[in-house]
Amino acid sequence: MKILDSKNEIEIALNTIANRTDLDNNDEINNTVKSILEEIKRDGDKAIKKFTLKFDGFNPEPMAISEEEIQEAWASTDTELQKALKTAKERIENFHRKQIPNSFSIVGNYGESVQRKWLPVKRAGLYIPGGRAAYPSTVLMNAIPAKVAGVKDITMVSPGDSNGKINQTVLAAAHITGIKKIYRIGGAQAIGALAFGTEEINKVDVISGPGNIFVTTAKKLIFGSTGIDSLAGPSEILIIADSSADSSQLASDLLAQAEHDPFASAILLTTSQVLATQVSEEVDKKLINHPREEICRKSIKDWGLIAICNDLKACIDFSNQFAPEHLEIITLDPKQILARIENAGAIFLGKWTPEAVGDYLAGPNHTLPTSGNARFSGALGVETFMKNSSIIEFNEVSLKKNKKDIINLANSEGLHSHADSVRIRFES
Repeated sequence: MKILDSKNEIEIALNTIANRTDLDNNDEINNTVKSILEEIKRDGDKAIKKFTLKFDGFNPEPMAISEEEIQEAWASTDTELQKALKTAKERIENFHRKQIPNSFSIVGNYGESVQRKWLPVKRAGLYIPGGRAAYPSTVLMNAIPAKVAGVKDITMVSPGDSNGKINQTVLAAAHITGIKKIYRIGGAQAIGALAFGTEEINKVDVISGPGNIFVTTAKKLIFGSTGIDSLAGPSEILIIADSSADSSQLASDLLAQAEHDPFASAILLTTSQVLATQVSEEVDKKLINHPREEICRKSIKDWGLIAICNDLKACIDFSNQFAPEHLEIITLDPKQILARIENAGAIFLGKWTPEAVGDYLAGPNHTLPTSGNARFSGALGVETFMKNSSIIEFNEVSLKKNKKDIINLANSEGLHSHADSVRIRFES
């Protein structure tokens, strides 16, 4: 792995990594996705089948997965894996139930009331990556918050493999979360189907779930007519470690991120020159005969970094600037570091908390802000699938008591009829 110890070089490297996929500057992908979405909007299911055959290599006939197939996927799942899925589901549900926002009401001095009322959206669409990979954990992390929010109509889309089959464990995860409407389609065309609706697929109110750059670009282009969770980029981990950390464990944690995708980023910030060298050597050792060696090597070569910092304060400063999706703190006193962390999607404390714990069953959501977006946003949650309304009720006394202030404020903005709409109610 690349090792840097110059503050200026580290800053440049981190900035380059943060901007490794800039959607705004890729005209070719933007134009391709825009064309796909326009065709989906115009031709519906016909266009979906055309693009599925073109990009995924199979004709999705039928598009929908039957309830019998979903039930059979669960029945054919290994007992130990069933247990793991159930454990993860229970922990994720318990955490997300705590997120349900409370509606509230405030009564004023003169009997007026103002309220905030939370309601679930009517329909949600879940995008689950598929094809060569399988992510049952992503089903749990998206379906459970939608269910806890109270969404009644949930549609799941996931691309099939070259034979048009969706991974059985993905279907098993859908079964235990109660998802019954599943379509074997993916890519920008699936986002278009959820956003616009087709003959077979209902238009939804919110779309959640990660995908490749075409999926992310499609979510960006349909946002405004349909809600989205976020624009997720390639995954990333940043580890802050001191000399007390184990180099083999750190190497495994870095590769756990690198194996996701050639664009995934694995970063180590450490105060120890010795540890930096050891971790780099351990990464090379672990890559020999690694099942995803090619992906890991590409990720590590292009977007991997080990930075040697003068002290832990410098590590913290770099981390806060980068605002990582995943932050591991493996030091003698992780909680002391935690107190100074300002920007991170999810934070993992100590050597007994590898990021994989959060990916699968800790409870918090693993759909997190990437590419520095942790500066202003957080994890997917129950509120992603809810909206709120303000309710305002004044009576004659309360409006009269506030009349002068409202009129003065309206007049200060030059809005005559705003002021008149209050004044006229007291003229008769």
